[in-house]
Amino acid sequence: MKLVIGFITYGENTAKYLPYFLPSLSKQTFTDYKIVAADNSHQSENKNSLYISQNYKDAEIIWSQGNIGFSKANNNIIQRARELGAKYVLLLNPDMLLEPAAVEEMAKALDNDDKLGSVCPRIYKWNFENNIKTNIIDTFGIKEISALRFKDIGQGEKDTGQYDKKEIIGPSGAAAMYRISALEDVKIVPPPLEGGGQGAVEYFDELMFMYEEDCDLAYRLKLAGYTSKCVSKAIIYHDRSASAKGMGNLQVAFNRKNKARWIKEQGFKNKHIIFIKYWQTLSLLEKFSVLWFAFRMFVFTLLFEQYLLKQYARLFKIRKKI
Repeated sequence: MKLVIGFITYGENTAKYLPYFLPSLSKQTFTDYKIVAADNSHQSENKNSLYISQNYKDAEIIWSQGNIGFSKANNNIIQRARELGAKYVLLLNPDMLLEPAAVEEMAKALDNDDKLGSVCPRIYKWNFENNIKTNIIDTFGIKEISALRFKDIGQGEKDTGQYDKKEIIGPSGAAAMYRISALEDVKIVPPPLEGGGQGAVEYFDELMFMYEEDCDLAYRLKLAGYTSKCVSKAIIYHDRSASAKGMGNLQVAFNRKNKARWIKEQGFKNKHIIFIKYWQTLSLLEKFSVLWFAFRMFVFTLLFEQYLLKQYARLFKIRKKI
C-alpha cells in the first residue's frame, strides 16, 4: 500500500459532511490507499463512527477517547501509516469534496521529485449549504510573509491564474500530502519520561492543540532542505467556516472580532511558540521583525483582548517543552 488517507472526525461538526466527503474519495482514480479516521468524539459510538463502519468497512477508525486536538490526532494517523508501510500520508479535513484526479496528481508530484517533502491541492470554497463549487480560493498553500509569519495564499480571491507559479513553504493543514520519510527527518523526539521509557515521537507539535501547527511543520521541513508545491491539477473544495480577509491592521482587527475566544487563545499561544522555537535560526533583521510584531501583539492585547494576557503565563509554564 502506497498511501494512507487520514482525517479527523468530531461529533456533529463533521458527521454531516461524511455522505459527501467519503463518496468523493471512493471516486478517486488513485486506488492504492487505506482510509484511517481519527475519531475525536467523546463516545466511541457516534454518527461519524456508525456511518463509516456501516458504509466503508475497509476503513480503520482510531477512537481517541475524547477531543485530543488536531496535532495529536493527526500524529496518530501518521504513526498508523508508518506501521502499515505507506510511503505517503494524505491528511484531510472531512468538510471537503475531492475531484476524481486529486489524489493521483498529488502522489504523482511526490513520485517525480524526491526533494518534495509535501504537496497540496488547489483548494476552492465549497458552499456546502447549497452544494455549490466555486472558483473562490480557499488556499493554494502557505507562504511566509515575514520572519515566522505565515498566510494562506489567495484566500478569498477569485482564481484567475494569478498564483499558478507561486512558491509555497508548505501545505495548509486542511489538505496536505506528506512524504513519510521527510516527516521522519523532522520529527520531534521527546525527552525520556520520569521513571524511564520514551514518549511517543511527534510530527505535528502537540503543544499546539490546533492552529499554526501546519505552519510549524512546514517550517521544519524547509529547514531540513525539503520543498513543497501546490499541484495545479489536484482540485479540492472546502467548506471553511471562517477565513481571514486582508492583512492590514484594521482588517485584521475586524477579522478577529468574528473569531471565537478559544480560537484566538490557541492562535496567540501557538504563534509565540513558533517565535520561541525558531529564534536561533533568524538573522538579526528577522529577529527585529519578530520582536516588533510581538510588541504590536502585546499592545493590541493590552488594549482590546486582555483575556489573552494569561497566555504569557501559559507560555512560561511550558517554556522547557518548547
